[in-house]
Formats: sequence, structure tokens, C-alpha cells
Amino acid sequence: MIAVLKRIDEERRNAVEEITLDLSDSMRKIVRKVFPKASRVIDRFHIQKLACEAVQELRVKHRWDAIQQANDEMEEAKQKGKEYTPYRFPNGDTRKELLIRSRYLLFKSADKWTDRQKQRAAILFEQYPDIKTAYGLCHSLRMIFAKNTVKDAARLSMARWYNKVEEAGFHSFNVIAATFYEHYDEILNFYNNRSSNAMAESFNAKIKLFRANLRGVADKKFFLFRIANLYAYPH
Repeated sequence: MIAVLKRIDEERRNAVEEITLDLSDSMRKIVRKVFPKASRVIDRFHIQKLACEAVQELRVKHRWDAIQQANDEMEEAKQKGKEYTPYRFPNGDTRKELLIRSRYLLFKSADKWTDRQKQRAAILFEQYPDIKTAYGLCHSLRMIFAKNTVKDAARLSMARWYNKVEEAGFHSFNVIAATFYEHYDEILNFYNNRSSNAMAESFNAKIKLFRANLRGVADKKFFLFRIANLYAYPH
């Protein structure tokens, strides 16, 4: 990749002022080597994705516990010769269903929940306070990027977020905080121009879907030819 990019004239490469990227170390190495004068910006959506995954990890852990609990209750009812009837919360969900159906609402801000999701979230957070805390950490991180417009203000908000993570004591979020600390300056560079590589990520998703629809790629040159004809901007 480095060799290919270095075919670009050095003067043009040095003229690049800013590059957005993900948390990949290999990508950082490529940018440092090929575009040495460019400011590196880690895309906010990759950061938020890590936090969302940490919340979902906690939800899935509780889901497995709920499945085991249901199995134990079924076995106990069977041994007693009784019909098993699972407990249902006021919204009609069993414990397993509550944890399964809460997946999508945990990705969204509370102000975007439907009335049914609000009811489900209230039950979920009452039953699992740790999920509520993790969701709050994820949401507050989202708000740091959404509301702060000045790098110094974002730096202060991020420091406060670190303190909340430490107080919560979640392993997954501690790992995320350590990752952020490692890339601190590049994350905060987002506030220089609020740049994002969303367009590149969207194009990458289109290519993956196109490849999946073809059930793989046998002829790489023809595949690239079709991609160019389908998605290239007209000249």
C-alpha cells in the first residue's frame, strides 16, 4: 500500500493537510510514511462504535444469564410436574425477550425512543442498573462530539468522561479509555474542522454489499472495472 501511494508525486502528497482514519495502527503507519505533513484525525464514529459495542457486550452477558435462569426454572417445573409459565414484565416481555428486544434502543439517544421503547428501557434499567450506567457512559461520549465545538472544551469533557469510566469500573470501558488515551491528540483533532470519513465508510459498505451479491470475486480486474463504472464520478 505504501509503495502504491508513493507513486503519487511527493509535492502533491505533502500538500495534503488532513486525513481521517480509524483506530488501525497499520493505517496510521501508512499515513505517517506517505503523508508526513498531514494532520491525522480519528473518525468519531469509530470511537462511538467501540462504546456501543461495550454496552451490547454487557447486554448479551445478561441475556445468557437470563437464558440459563429460564432453563433452570423450566427444569424445576418439570421435576415438580408443573407447567412452566415465565414471568412477564408489565410491557409483556419475559426476561429473555426484554434483553433481546432492547438491542436497538441502546444504540439510540433516549429522545429518539418510541413510547414502547421508553417503557422497555425503564424496565431494563430498573432490572439491570449496570446497563443503565454503561448506556449513560456511551451517551455522554456521543454528546462530547455532538455538543463541543472547541478543542479545549472537548478536552475537559473527555477528562470528566475518563473519571466516570474509572468510577463505573467496567472492564470494557476501561479498555476503551486506555485506547482513547493512546490516540488522544488524533481524536481531539476532530475539533479542528469536524472532519469525518463517513463518505469513505459508506462507499466501502457499498463495495462489500456489491461483492456479497456477486458471492465473491473470481476476476479481480473485471470486478474493479465494474466498480469503476458503477460508482465513479462522471468526468
